[in-house]
Amino acid sequence: MPDRIYADNAATSFPKPPEVLEAMRRYAEKLGASAGRGAYREAVETGEMVGDCRRRVAKLIHAEDARQIVFTLNCTEALNLAIKGLLRPGDHVVTSAMDHNSVLRPLSALQTPRDIRVTHVPADPATGLVDTKQVLSAVTSRTRLVALVHGSNVTGAVQDVAAVGRELKPRGVPLLVDAAQTLGHLPVDVQAMGIDLLAAPGHKGLMGPLGTGFLYIRPGLEGRITPLVEGGTGSISEEPTQPTFMPDRFESGSHNAIGLAGLSAALKWIDQRTLAALREHDLALSRQFLKEIAACDGVTVYGPTDPQRRVAVFAIRVAGFDPAELSAVLESEFGILSRSGIQCAPLAHETIGTLATGGTTRLSFGAYTTPDDVSRCTAALRELAAAATPSA
Repeated sequence: MPDRIYADNAATSFPKPPEVLEAMRRYAEKLGASAGRGAYREAVETGEMVGDCRRRVAKLIHAEDARQIVFTLNCTEALNLAIKGLLRPGDHVVTSAMDHNSVLRPLSALQTPRDIRVTHVPADPATGLVDTKQVLSAVTSRTRLVALVHGSNVTGAVQDVAAVGRELKPRGVPLLVDAAQTLGHLPVDVQAMGIDLLAAPGHKGLMGPLGTGFLYIRPGLEGRITPLVEGGTGSISEEPTQPTFMPDRFESGSHNAIGLAGLSAALKWIDQRTLAALREHDLALSRQFLKEIAACDGVTVYGPTDPQRRVAVFAIRVAGFDPAELSAVLESEFGILSRSGIQCAPLAHETIGTLATGGTTRLSFGAYTTPDDVSRCTAALRELAAAATPSA
């Protein structure tokens, strides 16, 4: 068995920077307290650490105020908070065929009890890109939210959410962006891009641990969002109602302090390495993969061929293999770890024509992926495609 290549960074990044593990170890061994639950040094220091993490997130996305960052357990929880907290009976929502179940399922769950109407804007089957003009054309007087995935977890296609945000701003319709596959890989500026709500995980491109995520809420919008959970916040505990100020309005219960310790260290690592360098690394891996795989007969790659319009997430099919079989062979014979199936995005697979045939096998690269890793992946695919193709 060769050394194993982790190519499932779209699910969660691996490995993590050593600084992340050290920060989590320090919290576990030296602090161990809950932020806002005591005046002793360890609790105060934990609170300062949580605040530092919040400020680092705000800096990364150019938020107006760090208090507009609400910590969640993952991107899914953040998206549910935005969708279920904002929508009211009879509202209309515009989303796309490329969106993840973290958007599709909450909207589906609201359609009957709240009479929520949803328009799914189609995408180009060849690229997975959505026409922004079609998104804007779908907006009506009843539209209360536009929710778009920034980068597809299937095709890697990066949508032009900024073009949508600029047009929605004068209409007063909030834009919710799912940045699960883009944050940490390419720049996101919520103010310049007209983003009102931004949901992201801490454990993917941000290089933090599982169990971390956040929702950015544009200042002034928080009053329109109903909390999903009420409870202890460590603030104004004498009151029977939830605090109305940020971020306590949406952060009930103890934080995942050990996870946020790791996320804060990961954000510092990104800042030191620079987002520009990480984006160039992602682009270089995409260019290399697309160039090398183009010479592989029998291999189909879905999504944009222009590296500038994607992140390094690749849905592939190899003639003669179903997706699950291909993933199994890639691991057993080549030590390559991938993900097969529908990847929690059924409409995306319907768009590219792979839903009825089991989806695709996905390779997704990250900050620690090397050019040699990419070459080993393409060489393995070339070998398998050649073996499955009958000779003339």
